[in-house]
Amino acid sequence: MRILYRAAVIAGALILVLFAVSNRETVSLTLWPLPFLVDLPVYLPLFLSLLLGFLIGACAAWIAGGRVRRELRRRRRRIEALERELAATQAELKNRKEPATTALPARHQTR
Repeated sequence: MRILYRAAVIAGALILVLFAVSNRETVSLTLWPLPFLVDLPVYLPLFLSLLLGFLIGACAAWIAGGRVRRELRRRRRRIEALERELAATQAELKNRKEPATTALPARHQTR
């Protein structure tokens, strides 16, 4: 599986490099309300838009996973508290010298 992943990453990187080398002509970019005009190579706006899309998607996924992370933290704290309680109970049972005698409820006999 790692080999397949690495092969896909290398192939994608190779395609991006070939695209960048093949498209070095400049384009003029403006953002309508601003009076600025920027001359950039064709590949740069494409790469920047891909990066921006990735960052927006990563942020959206992180925000969507917030509820799950909160629940996992709550469960982890509860498990740790229960483990501490269990360890304390086991230590108390080991320290007890006489055998434990517990009264069981009497069973009702049916006639």
